[in-house]
Amino acid sequence: MEDTDESTSLIIYILYVAIFGGLLTVLRHYFKGAQFNEKVTAKDKVAVITGANTGIGLEIARELNLRKAKVYMLCRDEKRALDGKATLVRMGCDPTRLIIEQCDLANFESIRNAANAILKAEKSIDILVNNAGVMFYPKYEKTIDGHEMHWQSNHLGPFLLTELLLPALKASPSARIANLSSMLHLQSDRIDVSKIDEKKEFGLLKPYFRSKLANVMHARALTQRLRKEGTHNVIINSCHPGAVNTELNRHFFLANLFKTVGKPFMWFFTKTPRDGAQTPLYLSLSKKVDGISGKYFSDCAIKSENVLALDENACEDLYNYSLETCGLQK
Repeated sequence: MEDTDESTSLIIYILYVAIFGGLLTVLRHYFKGAQFNEKVTAKDKVAVITGANTGIGLEIARELNLRKAKVYMLCRDEKRALDGKATLVRMGCDPTRLIIEQCDLANFESIRNAANAILKAEKSIDILVNNAGVMFYPKYEKTIDGHEMHWQSNHLGPFLLTELLLPALKASPSARIANLSSMLHLQSDRIDVSKIDEKKEFGLLKPYFRSKLANVMHARALTQRLRKEGTHNVIINSCHPGAVNTELNRHFFLANLFKTVGKPFMWFFTKTPRDGAQTPLYLSLSKKVDGISGKYFSDCAIKSENVLALDENACEDLYNYSLETCGLQK
């Protein structure tokens, strides 16, 4: 009788462990988010990715290279770019289709130099992923061009790069632009460009919120402009890659604590960089996105954006301001 009771207890224990393990597996799958599994080649395509030496950018570069694309890695630090390229080669990438260009989004001259180098080498560009950005920048600081760090790094820099590369994107039979925004753009208030660079507007997260809203508005406004001029072969969308454990959080004052004490929790409850790359890859390659432009995506599906981004006049005003601020005459 005693042996029977022990056997029953063991079976119940194993059953509980199996159920608990199954629940953890389901939860982990949920936190990983949607995966881009379409069998789409990128052969002969030219892709440009900012921040391609680490995190989400590195994983996007990896996947596009493995799918046979030529990838321009736009990185602020050349040494880290070389380290990132070496990592990609170890992951199976073809080094002859990985080209490094130094590009600091907080420096307009650096952006122009990188764009000029690419345009000299390529007649057309098929994919542009505006991935790089900053978050939790610890202090109010202006760039060399006189703009608040989040605002230029996350909006004005990518905006200028996109405009400079637009002629080559238009020369592609079918070009894709993906702006990496964030679901935190939903927390942004209305963007007042007359005050955007002022110190009194600075805070721990407000500058980030506004810059990510600008990414969504940029995609909508550029779509409207392209369609009005009769250009239909270029589409641009924005996306939330998910809560991803990357170096984007490096400026957060509790970052080191999370890296040590919270590491197991971060692993379980956040996406890996590869998971975070799935929606940008979806926007870059999926046939399901053909003809869809100016939308906001998350987990490989269209989602509702901040209502402020639906104001076409506000989007157009932001676009015109950005043209003028970046020194572009149109």
